[in-house]
Amino acid sequence: MKAQFAVDVLICGAGAAGLTLAIDLARRGITFRLIEKNTQPFHGSRGKGIQPRSLEVFEDLGILNRLVAVGGVYPTDRRYRDDGSYSEADLVAHKAPTPAEPYQQPLMVPQFSTERVMRERLLELGHQPEFGCELVGFEQDAEGVTAQLVSKSGDDSVRARWLVGADGGRSFVRHALEIGFPGKTLGVRALVADVVLTGLTRDAWHRFGDGDQQRQIAVCPLAGTDLFQIQGPIPADVDIDFSAEGLTSIIAERTGRDDIQVHSVSWASAYTMNARLADRYRAGRVLLVGDAAHIHPPTGGQGLNTSVQDAYNLGWKLAAVVQGAAEGGLDTYEEERRPIAASVLGLSTQLLAEMKNGDLRRGREVHQLDIGYPQSSLALEHSERRGVSAGDRAPDAPIRGAAGQPLRLFDLFRGVQWTLLGYGVARGAVQPRPGLHIHVFGLDGDVIDEQGHCQNAYELVIGDWVLVRPDGYIGAIVASDDLERLEAYLSRVGLPLRQ
Repeated sequence: MKAQFAVDVLICGAGAAGLTLAIDLARRGITFRLIEKNTQPFHGSRGKGIQPRSLEVFEDLGILNRLVAVGGVYPTDRRYRDDGSYSEADLVAHKAPTPAEPYQQPLMVPQFSTERVMRERLLELGHQPEFGCELVGFEQDAEGVTAQLVSKSGDDSVRARWLVGADGGRSFVRHALEIGFPGKTLGVRALVADVVLTGLTRDAWHRFGDGDQQRQIAVCPLAGTDLFQIQGPIPADVDIDFSAEGLTSIIAERTGRDDIQVHSVSWASAYTMNARLADRYRAGRVLLVGDAAHIHPPTGGQGLNTSVQDAYNLGWKLAAVVQGAAEGGLDTYEEERRPIAASVLGLSTQLLAEMKNGDLRRGREVHQLDIGYPQSSLALEHSERRGVSAGDRAPDAPIRGAAGQPLRLFDLFRGVQWTLLGYGVARGAVQPRPGLHIHVFGLDGDVIDEQGHCQNAYELVIGDWVLVRPDGYIGAIVASDDLERLEAYLSRVGLPLRQ
């Protein structure tokens, strides 16, 4: 007789992807365990750039303001010439926020700070990671997964309905499933280290030896800390001395300066850049997210952001299945996210080639605001539509509540629900149901598009209905004479009309 389910979901890996999924499941009331084989949280800064789309995700999860408080803007890019002179330029293109896109600039937050804020949010929701708890084996059947765990308190067996591997590029879960991880090694080995140093100011990202793979080195002040991050290519077959003295020597050798002194090392690593993509994201009742499913070179700051958005895409779908929706809905996770990872891998690899030539400027291509799922089986819309479409990111817009208070569309979307917007429609045309919030623009509506920003962003006409998914993408756009299709869609995604 199989053991009863201890939890709905077992999450293996408490990095950014695992924490995002845990926060999302926690706020949905889904039971889970979040385990991490390392005995303490990751204390390095490898993923330090949070892109605008991820800022929107973190706003929904309730941690955006805290991340801004512990992070900062990207500094000026300062490139030194051999004679000691330098030029300066903005590393990221500056663009003002718009009503539809409130965040236009990446935020620099060291990865250890991002994950600390996420753990604090998870604790508020009544949960915390189990550090020093390792997944060493699992078996699955038609109903669930039985996992074997080892921790300081001994061996344990846990029964879960679903297992999610968020355990990084060397994923035990992926290996156990024998899922292929094809790709290539990109021929670049690099060092990264978080250090306390003197001799450089904190107002710039200092770069030396641009375009020279033997001499190139960069030193970046880490926002919200007293640390600097050192980055640079290193030979494939050379052991690196990561002591303060060793790093000071490397800096002096590559910059020709002896006034830059490393005093202490908080964290350091040598790694080889790879671009790899898992053959599939799901095997039965086991799914992969984040680096377990794809690994990227760090150029463009895409890795952590793509991992977070994997988990954000999976969370609501997994919760819906646990709560009774058809399991086939989980197939849309791989359907939607795997092509995105393939595209991001191509972008990161292209940016790596540009970086080798000294081109480091980044623009909208890394912001992830244009990522969408227009080809998804979850995208439903009426024909000949202009403007945003089903599958696109749902734009923000300043609006007003009927009581007069200022609001944003993002205020309406925030939370675990689906959101249905009716533009000049008859109130009551779509009946309320659990898990769906309905808002109507119009004479008898509860929200007012006073300045027309919503109408402009969505190019709405009288009678349009826009259904926004829990992850902030448009699920369906239909006209009032096509509500039968909308009702069928709502039933398919687990929101049937209850009698």
